[in-house]
Amino acid sequence: MKTFIIRSTAIAALTAFSAFAAMASGSHAGGHGHANEAIGKPGVAAKVTRTIDVDMTDAMRFTPASIEVKRNETVRFRITNSGKIKHEMVLGTEKELKEHYELMKKNPEMEHDDPNMVTLGPGKSGEIVWQFTKAGKVDFGCLQPGHYDAGMKGAVKVAAGNAKGASK
Repeated sequence: MKTFIIRSTAIAALTAFSAFAAMASGSHAGGHGHANEAIGKPGVAAKVTRTIDVDMTDAMRFTPASIEVKRNETVRFRITNSGKIKHEMVLGTEKELKEHYELMKKNPEMEHDDPNMVTLGPGKSGEIVWQFTKAGKVDFGCLQPGHYDAGMKGAVKVAAGNAKGASK
């Protein structure tokens, strides 16, 4: 009976994760798309126009938590976890982040590697290269259980004007 419950739970978790992965990934080569173009798309490192340093702390905060970019700008987020526990930075719509967060609370050991996110252990650094293709707001948050609810979130304001040197 226990084996059946464990298998059922694992299958349910994998199914839910597959659904999220399908939602978060587009169908172009390499799986580096994003079904919701509202947040943009994975950037090309050679087209980065600036680097923004982001720090994640055990106080459940991102610094900075408010970032401004221009439409079509490609940004390198250089992210550091200066805390003593695992944190992550995930770009998405508020709805996507909340859905993924609920999934993470049920499956805290779930690992994923998508271009719109980076998960870092204590003292580690990583990066996200992202092109913001539409004006508006792109949210980000740490979806480790308890972190998002504690306020570990932020937003990127995407201004309507095109970034210099950006292609349409």
